[in-house]
Amino acid sequence: MLLVFGSAKLLNELFERMRLPGIVGQILAGILLGPSVLGWVARDSLFSALSELGLMFLLFRAGLEVKQSDLLKSGPIATLVAFLGVVVPFFWGWALVSSWGYSRIESMFVGAAMVATSVGITAHVLTAQGQLGQRASTIILGAGVIDDVFGLLVLALVSSFAKHRINLLEIGLTVSLALGFIAIILMWGAKTASRAIRRLRHGMRSGEAQFTAAIVLMFSLSLLAVYAGVAAIIGAFLAGMILSGTVDQHVHNLSQGVTEILVPFFLVGIGLRFDLASFAAWPMISFSLILFLTAVISKFAGCGLGAYSLGWRDAVRVGVGMIPRGEVGMVVAQIGMAFGVIGSRMYDAVVFIVIATSLAAPPFLNIAYKKTRDATRECVPIG
Repeated sequence: MLLVFGSAKLLNELFERMRLPGIVGQILAGILLGPSVLGWVARDSLFSALSELGLMFLLFRAGLEVKQSDLLKSGPIATLVAFLGVVVPFFWGWALVSSWGYSRIESMFVGAAMVATSVGITAHVLTAQGQLGQRASTIILGAGVIDDVFGLLVLALVSSFAKHRINLLEIGLTVSLALGFIAIILMWGAKTASRAIRRLRHGMRSGEAQFTAAIVLMFSLSLLAVYAGVAAIIGAFLAGMILSGTVDQHVHNLSQGVTEILVPFFLVGIGLRFDLASFAAWPMISFSLILFLTAVISKFAGCGLGAYSLGWRDAVRVGVGMIPRGEVGMVVAQIGMAFGVIGSRMYDAVVFIVIATSLAAPPFLNIAYKKTRDATRECVPIG
C-alpha cells in the first residue's frame, strides 16, 4: 500500500509540475511497479478490492456534483451518443480484425471489447478541473451509464454466437432489468433519499449520520446494479447523483477524502496489467497500434457525431471524454478466452488498448476544456 499510494502521488505531483495530467503519472506508476519494469507489485484479491472501491468512490463523488435534472435533460442526446459510441467501434473493430485474417467470432469479441467506455478516467480528470457542471460533462456521464447497458446487450449477443445459440428471451430480460433499475432510481431515487436524509438528521444520534447513510446507499445501489446486470459503479454514480441536492458540504468533503486515498489503487491497477514482454515482436506492436488508433478514432467519431447538435466544441469534448476503455473490455476478452475463441495474443492487444486509451484521454481532455478553464479563471472575483 505504501509503494502504490506513495509512488502514485509522487508521479502525480511530478506530472502536475510539468503541466501534464497527474492521472497519467499515476497510471505510469503502475507500469513501473508492475511486471514490465520493477516487478515489485502484483494484483491479488486485496489489491483488486481496493481498486474496485476506488472506482466506486470516484463515480460516487462525481455523482454528488451532477444534478439529476441536468442528467434527465441530456437523456436523448446522451442516448444517441451512447448508441453511436457502441455501434461504430464495434463494427470498425470487427472489420479491422477480420481484415487481418482472424475468425468472425474472434473479431466480434474484439469489437465488443472496444465498445466499453471507462467514465472513471474522464470523471477523475473533470473532477480535478472542476468541469463536471459543464453541459458536455453531463452528456459524457449520462452516456457512460447508458453505454454500459448497450455494452451488456452486445456482450450477450456475441456470447450467444460463441455458444452457437441465441436466446432472445434471456437477452431481452437482462437488458430490460438493467434499464428498469436505472429508470426506477432516476424517477423515485432522489425523493426517497431526500425524505430518508431528513429523518436521519432528527433520528440518529451518532456522529456523521449523513455520511453513514450516504455510504450505505452507495453500497446498496452498487449491489443492486450488479444483480440488475450492470456494473457496480453505475449504482455508485446514481447514489451520488440522487444525494447531490440533499446532503450538506461536509459529506462532499468526507467523500473526497476517501476518494483521494482509494483512487490511486484503481489507476495504478491499470498500469499493473501492462506486460512489455508481450510486445517484443514488431507484428504485435504494429497490430496493437493500429487497433489503438481504430479504438480512438471510432469512439471519437461515433460519440462526437451523436453530440454534434450541441455545437462542434461540445461534440469534441464528448468524443474525447468517451475515448478511455475500462476493465470491462478486458473482461470481454477474458470471456472470449474462456470460450476458446480468443488467444493470448489478442488478449494482450486488448489490454494495450485499455491502457493506451486511458493514457491518451487526459491530455486530450485538457486541450478540449482549455477555453472553459481559462474563462473560469478570468471570471474569478477580486477582493
